[in-house]
This record gives sequence, C-alpha cells and structure tokens, in this order.
Amino acid sequence: MTASPGNFADRPAPQEFDVGTSTHDLLSELLRSVRLSGDRIVAYAPPPTFSIGFADTGTLHIVEEGELEIRIDGDAEAKRVGPGDVVLLPRGDRHVVTDAGTTAATRWLCGRFTIGDARASHLLESLPAAIVLHGMGGPALEGLDVARRMIVIEMRSPSQGSAVMVARILDLIFIQILRVWAAGADTEPNWLVGAVDPHTGPALSAIHRDPGRDWTVEELARVCNLSRSAFAERFAAHVGKPPATYLGQVRLGAAADLLRNTSLPVALIAKRVGYMSEAAFSRAFKNRYDTPPAQWRRGVSLT
Repeated sequence: MTASPGNFADRPAPQEFDVGTSTHDLLSELLRSVRLSGDRIVAYAPPPTFSIGFADTGTLHIVEEGELEIRIDGDAEAKRVGPGDVVLLPRGDRHVVTDAGTTAATRWLCGRFTIGDARASHLLESLPAAIVLHGMGGPALEGLDVARRMIVIEMRSPSQGSAVMVARILDLIFIQILRVWAAGADTEPNWLVGAVDPHTGPALSAIHRDPGRDWTVEELARVCNLSRSAFAERFAAHVGKPPATYLGQVRLGAAADLLRNTSLPVALIAKRVGYMSEAAFSRAFKNRYDTPPAQWRRGVSLT
C-alpha cells in the first residue's frame, strides 16, 4: 500500500540563480567589466591549398571538416587541428591558418571578439597565445558543440535577431573555453586558474572588487577559510605569484583605468588604489608601464 502525501500542494522549492549576485564569480565580474562582445562569425571552405591571415582581434576557430595548421607569430611550431577541435586566440595574436598538406576538403567557423575596455589587456596578456581543445564529444565540451550547432542554424537560416543571437553565442563559447581550459590538470598557473579554484577564487574576487583596501595575507586567507600559510602556498601554486604581487598588479591596472577615463589628480588616484604616497605610486606605475602616471595619461589622451 502506497502512503499518500500529507499535502498535495507541497512542491519542491524552485532552484534560483541570481545573475547579479553570484558569489565569488570572478570570471563573470571581469567579463562584465571589460565588456567582451562577440563580433561576427564567418564560415570558411577554401580550396585545398590556402593561407589566411588573422590579426589584432580575439579569434576563435571551430574545425568542422578536414585538418588545419595554425602558425602564430613568434611560435616556431605550428598547431595542427582537426574535426571537432576548437582554438581560441584570446589576445588577438597575429596568426596564419593554412591547409595541412592534404587534398581533403576543409571547412571551419571563425568567430571574432572585441573587448570594449582596455582594462582587459592585463588579464588577456597573461593567457596563452592560443588555447586548443581537442574534440567536442566529451561532457566538458558538450556545451560547445550545442553552441556550434546553434550558430550554424542561425547562419543557414538567418531571421530577425540572428545577429544578436550569434554575438551572444560567441560570448558563451569564449567563456566556456576559458572555463574548460582553466580546469585542466596541466594548465599553467594563471589568474583564471586561481579564479575557478574554490579555495583561492574568493580572495581574487575580493581583490578585484576592492583593490584599494589595505589587504593583508591574513585577511585574504580568512576570506578563503584557510590558514595564512595554506592560503599563501595555494595562491602562489594556482595564480603563479604571491598574493601581494597580484594585488599590486590589480591596483596598477585600476589606476591606469582611472588615469584614462577620469580627470582625477594623480595623488587622489594613488590613494584610491591603495598607495600611501604619490611618490610610491609613481614609482610602481613607472616600473609597470615604463612611464610616470601623468605622462602616461597625456599619451593615452593623444591616441
């Protein structure tokens, strides 16, 4: 005999996700602040022998058929990719896509990204020139395959809103590639690796939300519910530098943003980003950008 529920009106509590207040989501915070935007998508199906150059913008290649070779300026070894592989060049490095020396038909999608805020430069420069994910059949890449098919549908049968749909899907692909790459076992230490780690991500989020605060290693460790020594060791292992070094870089990036986009005096900017004196700030800024802050500001205003 099956027992009847005491109240048929009882329902499981609905799951909610607040896109504005997700805790310790540094990647979302940063992507919102730098205004990533998928720009356009192009389908390439060139003749058997070809060479196509790309430069100066974030680029995504999704191989659908055949094999490609991607040669990045400054990299002696070409990257060979095949069907189902995706290649993200987040920094916009100059590169050339060529045939792989076979006569087989080649077909791939190429997406382009624009960054609406120069603050992204520090973050993007620390990423590899190219992130390569091989094959889209595994669970981690299932979302990429769905996104790819959605783009193909929009390209083949464009309708009202297709341009925005494609741009948003490109954004999703960019984010998913970064997440999958950062979670990889062999990924080099990086801010993104630290951001996706639950034991260091809260500290990174705290630093970016309030870089001007007088953070100590002890305070950041408490944010992550770790001892000072355990936190410092884990942070360096995942991010690739000590917490104080990373904090200094974030402060200088925030200062550059204020110099570029406001008319605040240098002394006030120094105070806002956590420096006790203008002189100390100017020294640190020059060490990072090779130019004193006031001179750097004048140069940016002329560009």
